[in-house]
Amino acid sequence: MLEEKNDNLQEADGKLGIEISDSLPNDATETTGSEATAENEISLPENEVENVEEATETDHQTALDEITNSNAEESEDETLKERHDIPMQDYDTFSLDALVDELKKLVNTDKVMSVKDHIEEIKKSFLLQYNHLIEEKKEEFNASKQDPNEEFEYHSPLKSKFDEYYNVFREKRNAHFKHLQTNLKSNLENRLAIVEELKELINPQENIKDTLKHFNDLRERWKNAGAIPKDKYNHVWNNYHFHVENFYDYLHLDREARDLDFKYNLEQKQKIITRVEELVNETDISKAFRELQDLHRIWKEDIGPVSKEHRDAIWNKFSELTKKIHDKRELLFESQRANEQQNLEVKKEIIAKIEVLGTEKVNSHSQWLLQIQKVEALRNEFFAAGKVPSDVNEETWAAFKTAVRNFNSFKNSFYKDIKKDQNDNLNKKMALVAKAKELQESTDFAATTPVMKQIQEEWKQIGHVPKKYSDKIWKEFKDACNHYFDKLKEHKSEENVDEVAAFDNKKAYLDILRAYQLTGDHKTDLDAIKLHIETWKGFGKVPFSRRHIEGKFNKILDALFEKLSLSKKETEMMRFSNRIDSLSESNDTRKLDNEKIFLMRKIEEVQNEIFQLENNIQFFTNTKNAKKENSIVLEVRKNIAVHKESLEVWKDKLKQLRNLGQE
Repeated sequence: MLEEKNDNLQEADGKLGIEISDSLPNDATETTGSEATAENEISLPENEVENVEEATETDHQTALDEITNSNAEESEDETLKERHDIPMQDYDTFSLDALVDELKKLVNTDKVMSVKDHIEEIKKSFLLQYNHLIEEKKEEFNASKQDPNEEFEYHSPLKSKFDEYYNVFREKRNAHFKHLQTNLKSNLENRLAIVEELKELINPQENIKDTLKHFNDLRERWKNAGAIPKDKYNHVWNNYHFHVENFYDYLHLDREARDLDFKYNLEQKQKIITRVEELVNETDISKAFRELQDLHRIWKEDIGPVSKEHRDAIWNKFSELTKKIHDKRELLFESQRANEQQNLEVKKEIIAKIEVLGTEKVNSHSQWLLQIQKVEALRNEFFAAGKVPSDVNEETWAAFKTAVRNFNSFKNSFYKDIKKDQNDNLNKKMALVAKAKELQESTDFAATTPVMKQIQEEWKQIGHVPKKYSDKIWKEFKDACNHYFDKLKEHKSEENVDEVAAFDNKKAYLDILRAYQLTGDHKTDLDAIKLHIETWKGFGKVPFSRRHIEGKFNKILDALFEKLSLSKKETEMMRFSNRIDSLSESNDTRKLDNEKIFLMRKIEEVQNEIFQLENNIQFFTNTKNAKKENSIVLEVRKNIAVHKESLEVWKDKLKQLRNLGQE
């Protein structure tokens, strides 16, 4: 078996630079510098090598080595060839959502190793952005937490999806490696055994026909022997070709058959050279290099040797063309490196802008919101700027993180300062709430009314309070004030003649409405009900103390709507329209404003409920039994549908109320 020291043999047609030390058969062909012993004892050539030839080989070796190494890797695993069919994108410019979507798409590819490099790049870009996001969330948490014992927690459904898809890829990859490793060792042993048999073929005692048959059998076995480890690829192939050429050159073969084989091989290699000459002018350099790599593989693995008189010339021509394509590819890489340098300058400018924003003092929440928006925009620009040279990538990323962290620290110091002010404001407003509740049942209207108005003015003058208390104390204060002023209004209102008459008319009309029978025609009955509503409105307002009659009217309407089989939404909207019209006619702008605020908050509340339920659905779909939706999941989905229907009703009500204000 050949030793590793023979790994410097040329990959092509016998440019071996070695001599044969053993004696040869008397009828062997003339010894040249490419001859070697069957035992492969390699020594330097005695004759001097021309300086020009040495320089040429040195110039070309880089290009040849690059192709050889790539072919060795792909020979070990055939699926690696397909990675070039999938474009390697600049994943640093992708958002987290886009990275997860791209990962999901690639994981579903059958050939797991064809996307290995792509997925690792996606993983690196995702973790880079996600860890930065976690750092920001943690800083925000530390700046706002009330309880010093509270620990930071952040859960992202996006991260869960990423982990799920990446685990699928990892399982596929491990299974692929396990299957691959079981074959590589066996294939290597088979190929080495074939090489050993080739060495033994150089035996003048055997019948030439039997030897040729054995040789052809070995070549067929070699062709079907399968992949071997990439670190053994060049060594094993070079040794194989070495002994194939020995067989052709040093045995007393059937010269006519050998010459025909040489001629055929020469024609095939000339065709390859013709194709490479075309590839030199190919505009798509990456495509040309990929095809050149395949042609090298065919030259080496599929086509046998040519006669000695053509060996050096045809190989030199092939390597010269290879170098031309390699040089064009290097120019392309230089252009890409220039783009990376431009990206670096862009990122440096972005970092500098963030550093400036981290020193600009602003004194209000609204101004800080603008500063935060600027940093967020710069952050997005940073990730969209593309790759930078690998030797400064970590340094650039560290500078970016430091700039953002300093900005956040500067921002948090501002909010720490105003937090004390907000807590002071909270205490002041809670005192006003307590005072309003104390006065809300007062009947001394002359003395209490100025005080209540003064309380409302003081409330307006007090600044912001912590967000988590804002809605609660505002509701308590508003309810206490509304309660008092409703009583005041009731006290001031007098039952005039028109209002009493309206009450009597409405009371009499209730009897008519109770006796009303539907005809069975939906449109006719709906128009009749609308006419009843308009008639009812036409009677005018009733005394404040007798407005309970409106409730009786609404109950009768509800019964009619139920018989009419109107949808829940139609019924709700007709009732709401009737109520809003009553408020509008009473010119009670305060109640209309309160109604608007109520609707806006209901919309927000229902939207939050939907969001929470959808998050719950996401949690269940990420479980092992996600394919089989259980009763809980179905119930949640049903609940979401109900909430969405309710949300549409609340939105329509708000739209109707706003349209009323524009009339």
